[in-house]
Amino acid sequence: MVGVSDEDLRRVLGLLCQDDTLRALASLVLGGTGDLPPKALDRLASGGLAERDDDGKWRARPERFRELLRERAEPPAELSAEERVLRTFLVDGRLTTMGMRRDKRLIVLRYVSRVFEPGVRYPEADVNVALRAFHDDFAALRRYLVDEGLLSREGNVYWRSGGPVEV
Repeated sequence: MVGVSDEDLRRVLGLLCQDDTLRALASLVLGGTGDLPPKALDRLASGGLAERDDDGKWRARPERFRELLRERAEPPAELSAEERVLRTFLVDGRLTTMGMRRDKRLIVLRYVSRVFEPGVRYPEADVNVALRAFHDDFAALRRYLVDEGLLSREGNVYWRSGGPVEV
């Protein structure tokens, strides 16, 4: 671990569990700066989720989440072939392209399929929202998942029918 402790993680998560700090962070993220509780802003700053700019205005620091994840990640000794493919086609959790060979697409699709919990049925709208996090062409991604047997569909209801399962 480079520079993040369990205490750092607990502090940030704790800030998100408090109504006043969560509201203040949401307001900052949405560009609001008026009438925010000073104590909530100070607590957000102590967790690295907010800061004052040179003009003294508060701004959100959503990049703090990425910093925590990167600092907490163990550096891989050696990447597997699957991990190399995922690093090639996923940047910050988003697909860079859909045009890839089938064998590589299957690796990516198996990874994406993990967002759906086995045994749970999802309405199409929920599937679309989940897949939009990976790529703007969520319809093509959904079609690939169904075609490859990773998702099954009946009417407008989907469920996970393949892919790796975390145990």
